[in-house]
Amino acid sequence: MDHSHRIFVVHVIHQLAIGGLENGLVNLINRLPRDRFRHAVVCIEDFSDFRNRIHDPNVAVYSLHRSEIGTMQLRWRLFWLLRGLRPDLVHSRNLSGLDVLLPARLIGITTLHSEHGFDVDNLDGKAKIPALLRRLHKPFVNHYVTVSQQLRAFYIQEFGVAPSKVTHICNGVDTVRFVPPPSRRDDLMPAAFLGENAFVIGTVGRVQPIKDQATLLHATAALVRRCPGWRLRLRLVVVGDGPLLGKLKNMAISLGIEELVWFTGARNDIADLLQAMDLFVLPSLNEGISNTLLEAMSTGLPVLATAVGGNVELLEAGVTGDTFDPGDIHKLAEVMARYVASPALCSEHGAAARQRVVRHFSLQTMVAAYQKIYLTL
Repeated sequence: MDHSHRIFVVHVIHQLAIGGLENGLVNLINRLPRDRFRHAVVCIEDFSDFRNRIHDPNVAVYSLHRSEIGTMQLRWRLFWLLRGLRPDLVHSRNLSGLDVLLPARLIGITTLHSEHGFDVDNLDGKAKIPALLRRLHKPFVNHYVTVSQQLRAFYIQEFGVAPSKVTHICNGVDTVRFVPPPSRRDDLMPAAFLGENAFVIGTVGRVQPIKDQATLLHATAALVRRCPGWRLRLRLVVVGDGPLLGKLKNMAISLGIEELVWFTGARNDIADLLQAMDLFVLPSLNEGISNTLLEAMSTGLPVLATAVGGNVELLEAGVTGDTFDPGDIHKLAEVMARYVASPALCSEHGAAARQRVVRHFSLQTMVAAYQKIYLTL
C-alpha cells in the first residue's frame, strides 16, 4: 500500500449505534493519527446520534437500509459508493459486513474482515447459512482479524483460513477514562435505592437474549432466598436498553426482588455507573471480547463472567474474578455470595483486574495493532 498519502479506510458495519463493536470502531477512528489516516463509515442499515462520538467532523457516515432494498440492490449500492469513494482499504465487520467484499474485490480494493463474535441463534458459529456465507466470501478477503484467540482458531480450523492470513487483535479499553474511584459513588443511585451497608452488583449490556440478564436476576433472587438477611444489603443495577427490558422488569416483580433492582435504561455515563458498583457480572451466552468486561476490570471491579468465547482470555479465575457456565443460576449465586461476604476478596481481585487490563488490554495496544495491519496490507 502506498504510504505517501493519508490511507483512506472505509469501515463497513451493520449499524452505528450503542454497542461494544461500534464503540471499538469509534475508539479506533478517534485515536488513529489523522495525518496518516482518514475514514468513512458505511452502515448496512442505519446510524443513530452515536455517530457524534466520532471526533473528526470530516468522517462521512452513510446508511444503506438493507432491510428495505434487499441483498442484490445493496451490493450495487456498495459497488457504486466504493467506486466513488476510492478507498485504499475496506474494513468489514461480522456477518452483515460480508456484502461489501465482492464489490470491493471487483473494484480492486484491498479488504480486511474482522469477526467479533457470533449471534444468539448461532452460538458455536456453525449454523449452515452463516457458515456457507463466510466460506463463499473467503476468496474476497485479503486478511482477517479476530478479537479472541478462540475465534482465530475457529476460522483456521472451520473455514480453512491460513494462519498467516488471520491476526488476533483484542479489544482495548481506555484505562484513563475507566478508573477506580477513591470510594464507591453512591450519588448516582436513586435516593431510596441503597440500603445501609449496601453491596451493589452490576451488569452492562444491550437487553437482548444473547446477554441473558435473566440468569443474573434469578441468581440474585436465589441469593436472597439463601441468605434472607442480605435482602437489606444486596442491590442489582442493570444498565442497558433493548427488546427484553419490559420482560426483565416483570421477571423482577415475579421473583419478588423488584425493589432490589434498578433498570437504568440506555446510558452514556457508563464509566460513572461502573464506579457505583462493587461487583460486575457478565452472564452472556456468547461473547467475542466484551468491552464492558474490560471496562469493569479497568474500573477495579472483580468480575464474574460466563466461560464462553473471549471471556476466559480476559479474566483470570481465582485472581481477577471467576467464571460460571451459561445459565447456571446456582453456580452464579454461589460465587456472588463469596464476594458479598468478603470485602477483602473484592478489593484483592478488583486491584488484580485493573492491573491485568493496564498491562495487557489498553486502548493504545489495540490501536497500534490495527495501525500496523492497515500499513501492512
